Amino acid sequence: MIEDRYASAVEAMLFACGDAVPLDDLADALGTDKRTARKIVAGLAELYELEQRGIRIVMLDDACQMCTNANYFEYIEALGKAPKQRSLSPAVLETLAIIAYRQPATKTDIENIRGVDANHAVNRLVEYGLVNEVGRADAPGRPVLFGTSEEFLRFFGLSSLKELPGLPEPEALVEGEAQTEVDIATQSKDETQPESYTQSTDGDAAEAESVTQAESVIQFEGDGEA
Repeated sequence: MIEDRYASAVEAMLFACGDAVPLDDLADALGTDKRTARKIVAGLAELYELEQRGIRIVMLDDACQMCTNANYFEYIEALGKAPKQRSLSPAVLETLAIIAYRQPATKTDIENIRGVDANHAVNRLVEYGLVNEVGRADAPGRPVLFGTSEEFLRFFGLSSLKELPGLPEPEALVEGEAQTEVDIATQSKDETQPESYTQSTDGDAAEAESVTQAESVIQFEGDGEA
């Protein structure tokens, strides 16, 4: 009986808050420990999934949130209250892949890999709430460090960054092959790349290859949870 009351209390709190709620806060509100709070949340999530309810509970690192079931997105859309679907250009998507797999990263880090200015792409990702500022680098000018956000996890249906698919190790490049690898990595981009990018070192070429692999992993399907 007590556990049922706790479950109902957690349900009420998540519904009222809307945003993600840390497990520590739930435990404090319930007067229990974090382990018990996690167990209650997991039980609710399992129940919602089993009964195919219109709402579900997702874990976001050490927090949880109530959201709509993506299977019923078409009905929400028909009601006219669905959020607009995001449309990311290949350049913005590639920048997101770099940040996701390399974070924390500065704009300079991104530009060294992509070979082009990163301001527009990073600003767009910040606007969408997929990345945010996580600190400043210990370097001249104290450049801003960027990392993926809670919204990033929510959009891709991940509980934590540990669930990001691993990337294959780039093949070792022999002398003279760096140019070829960079050409492959940038074949879908604007042909007017600066000369400094086409003359990348072997290490940069290998990282550029990893970026294209990351881009194939991170795909926006446009049907994220409402």
